[in-house]
Amino acid sequence: MIQTGKINRLSIKEIQSEGIQLDGGELGDILLMDRYSSQKYNAGDEIDVFVYVDRQQRLLATTQKPYALVGEVARLRVVDATEAGAFLQWGLDDDLFVPKSEQQEDMKEGKSYVVFVFLSERSNRITGSSKIEKYLNKKPHKYEEGDEVNIIIYAKSELGYSAVVNNLHTGIIYENEIFQKIEIGRRQKGYIKKIREDSKIDLRLQQTGYSGVDDVCRTILKKINKSGGMVPVTDKSRPEDIYDVFGVSKKVFKKAIGALYKKQLIILGPDGIKLSAKKVHDEFS
Repeated sequence: MIQTGKINRLSIKEIQSEGIQLDGGELGDILLMDRYSSQKYNAGDEIDVFVYVDRQQRLLATTQKPYALVGEVARLRVVDATEAGAFLQWGLDDDLFVPKSEQQEDMKEGKSYVVFVFLSERSNRITGSSKIEKYLNKKPHKYEEGDEVNIIIYAKSELGYSAVVNNLHTGIIYENEIFQKIEIGRRQKGYIKKIREDSKIDLRLQQTGYSGVDDVCRTILKKINKSGGMVPVTDKSRPEDIYDVFGVSKKVFKKAIGALYKKQLIILGPDGIKLSAKKVHDEFS
């Protein structure tokens, strides 16, 4: 069954002068809206296409890939803002429309916003919304503490940052647990910290325990190596100095250098930390 707003594999029914007709089954033929496509394919070929509805309510297809499919979120830039709504560039020739009623705040041309992409029941068109929570948290989650998830941070609040989890739910990362630069709209890995009694999700950007310092350890080793094999920072240094050099909290830093010291990869001195062997230099150069 063909899914509007998704990638579908369809077979080429006929190649005509005005374009390629794809076999849409019960929905009839679907026109492939791509320039020069007739030079690439032959009748009978199966190709992956994105299916959408245009302003004339025609079901069309394209081999272009949008930045987000229906049911996904992405950070998109506004190319035009009108009284009716905003048009966002999302990787297709036709821009994504976000009605005024679906804007968390008035969208401005040239600015970027995190939006949820959905199929409007009213217009049958693919539409965007910056009212993220309106469309998520509809399905019960089965996460466990420590689970790795895909997240996109979409908003800043007094408590910290709100994030979309696996395109299905929302969670929060608390301000006092953030030890790295945060970028709205960035896709990254996150970890389930806690599932609260009200089913809301607390997140963290790093794993807990020593297994969670691997990335931090690697960052520290690279920083030391780039500094000539030694940095004038220790576990006695001010938290601000540690963050300036390594981008992590003092607590995370101490855990990481403890793990590195146990592995005999670093030497802890009164004036700083240095790499313990040439092979460490070579590995992280």
